[in-house]
Amino acid sequence: MSRMKLIPYRTEAILETTNERPKGIQMVEAESLWEDSDQGAGSVVAIIDTGCQLDHPDLEENILDGHNFTDDYGGDPDNYSDNNGHGTHVAGTIAAVENGEGVIGTAPKSKLLILKVLSEDGGGEYEWIIDAIHYAVNWRGPNQERVRVISMSLGGPQDTKPLREAVKNAVSHDVSVVCAAGNEGDGREDTMEYGYPGAYNEVIQVGAVDERRELADFTNTNTQLDLVAPGVDVLSTYLEGKYARLSGTSMATPHVSGGLALLIPLVEKQFNRSMTESEIFSQLIKRTTPLGYSKTAEGNGLMTLALTKKLEDLFSTYMKQ
Repeated sequence: MSRMKLIPYRTEAILETTNERPKGIQMVEAESLWEDSDQGAGSVVAIIDTGCQLDHPDLEENILDGHNFTDDYGGDPDNYSDNNGHGTHVAGTIAAVENGEGVIGTAPKSKLLILKVLSEDGGGEYEWIIDAIHYAVNWRGPNQERVRVISMSLGGPQDTKPLREAVKNAVSHDVSVVCAAGNEGDGREDTMEYGYPGAYNEVIQVGAVDERRELADFTNTNTQLDLVAPGVDVLSTYLEGKYARLSGTSMATPHVSGGLALLIPLVEKQFNRSMTESEIFSQLIKRTTPLGYSKTAEGNGLMTLALTKKLEDLFSTYMKQ
């Protein structure tokens, strides 16, 4: 069996320091939910990737726990630090803290469970990924926290039964599984490209757009795409306490994972009960804006978290007239 691998991505720039609110966070309107969701406090996102720089100043206070499933570091299960860079970048888009410097994540008070399943070269065994999905579902934090979102910016050509069963098991335990669509796209909407686990119906599959809301030329198009998010020139945390601009559906995925980390506490507070995975999915899709591409290219559209709020405001203004 071929190995699972990082979806190829482009490194646009590496920066020693930065102090800006990444454009993607603004495009998905994350800030509009920060007050009502307390920036995602209480949400735990499991990042299944290359690990994370555990002492990055923008990330360290939000890392709760982790596990290494790979052979790196002599197979030490307790060393889940990042020796690639990809996982650290994904982590920042989800949960970089608001500390007045560096970058800020979509859900700056959410917590992270770092599951290292990809080695330094970006490859990993299917078994490692399957084990990590089960680990995320069964994990409990020091205060009985549990994972509600799994973020996977990885993929492979093979659809395997154990991988699909692991995904189905997660969803049945009300864990949203967010996956990158893949970067094998050819710039055409009418040709289909499938990678797994992204193409499973049970996952939330994310494609990429640029900051002009135009479809990225590399993004996979297929019949299982759910929505799109910013994935071009995305600024986030990187190794050695640095920052990088990367492009790929890998970068779009954590915007949605972070968006869910905001939405879950918000809607559970509104409905005053815990919500199933399918209910959370419908709440997410209510907050998408079609961009005019085919459904196989953009799914339901761009994640725009303020959308329902805007509609409510519009409707209440209309009713008062």
